[in-house]
Amino acid sequence: MPSSLQLHRTTARFSCQKQAPAGSTMTRCVPVSCGGVSVPDTVARYHTHAVGPNQCCSYAVQPIEAPVDTVWSVVRRFDNPQGYKHFVKSCHVITGDGNVGTLREVHVVSGLPAACSTERLEILDDERHVLSFSVVGGDHRLTNYRSVTTLHASPSGTGTVVVESYVVDVPTGNTREDTRLFVGTIVRCNLQSLAQIADHMARRQVIQIISS
Repeated sequence: MPSSLQLHRTTARFSCQKQAPAGSTMTRCVPVSCGGVSVPDTVARYHTHAVGPNQCCSYAVQPIEAPVDTVWSVVRRFDNPQGYKHFVKSCHVITGDGNVGTLREVHVVSGLPAACSTERLEILDDERHVLSFSVVGGDHRLTNYRSVTTLHASPSGTGTVVVESYVVDVPTGNTREDTRLFVGTIVRCNLQSLAQIADHMARRQVIQIISS
């Protein structure tokens, strides 16, 4: 899938631990520097995936000029992914109340090699700002997809660094590089949209404080 957007990956500094199910390798992506942004070890440890022989994994990092609480208020809405994911046309909760175990059905916009996706909320940690979901069904090519998104304060303390990693099966007829490019394009678009929305929210909050 041609695109000018590339998933930001590191070509080194991967830590692999042989403590995964048979045939898999525990792969922990630890970016040393992504555009000058580092990820603390306490955050990076959440981005450890059991990667099978026919799977690939990668990650994206997005700095945002908005407080963590503001960004998290958008990310944590498992029932409203279309709030910042432009490829999502609609979403409805199948079962659950928004906590771990909640199932949602997501319908995507036309033009993608998919129609809908059934997704399960795996982690929702409001204290550490961690959200994870897995794809458990639907009409799409992202078999066994699992994503983890974390938020932590930027070095300045006024902004947010969002890290999103994933693992997914490589579809038949595609290479790992094809799969990373396709998934990475979507992930990067989502995070760029999140940055714009959160920045706008933060600016509006400042204006409201000044005006009050």
